[in-house]
Amino acid sequence: MSEHYHDVSDLRLLKEMGKLAPTEFNAWLALDKIVGRDGGAIPKKYRELIALGVAFTTQCPYCIEVHTKAAKAAGASREEVTESSMIAAALRAGGAATHGAMALKFYD
Repeated sequence: MSEHYHDVSDLRLLKEMGKLAPTEFNAWLALDKIVGRDGGAIPKKYRELIALGVAFTTQCPYCIEVHTKAAKAAGASREEVTESSMIAAALRAGGAATHGAMALKFYD
């Protein structure tokens, strides 16, 4: 077993996952491809910035790397990537605050 939870070499295991659960794996791949596709109502740059904001909230280091590079390639600036992270942070903070409010129901 690896000493670190996040290790880029673990991505090699995706191939094994594809063999172990091919239907589910291929469905996931198809979903993943919609993020960076061209066309549609949302331009690619904004699709990548949305994906990056989600990656910041899910805290997936691989997704953050992939979508940061893709956002940059699609023309996103450092400022846009930074704002994306701050928007994600605001939403996470909002979730914590509203869940805190729901916890107060147990004091009624």
